[in-house]
Amino acid sequence: MSKKSDKPSPEAKALSLFLMAHKSTNPAYKEKAKRINRLWSLVQKNEFSGSDYVEEVQNMLTSLGGYSEVVEKTVKFYIDKTGEWTLKGEDKYCQDAQEIADKILNK
Repeated sequence: MSKKSDKPSPEAKALSLFLMAHKSTNPAYKEKAKRINRLWSLVQKNEFSGSDYVEEVQNMLTSLGGYSEVVEKTVKFYIDKTGEWTLKGEDKYCQDAQEIADKILNK
């Protein structure tokens, strides 16, 4: 049983970080976080289709306002909590989040 080394998409990363940040504020987010993490684990073990996973991520993102809204809410949550945005990286999510963080911090 070999695991895939694929990384989640920017959308999946956005959803996961949003749910992780907000799971203590809303029990529904905690359940969604468990579900999406379980599905990703199944994808890694080739027990769940990657395309079905992407569809599930998209459905959850849509229910939360879409990718941009989720990224913005996540960045705002951490800035409000810690006063800064510390996640750095070269992937699409990190770049999108940093752009939003810069706008929020420069207001």
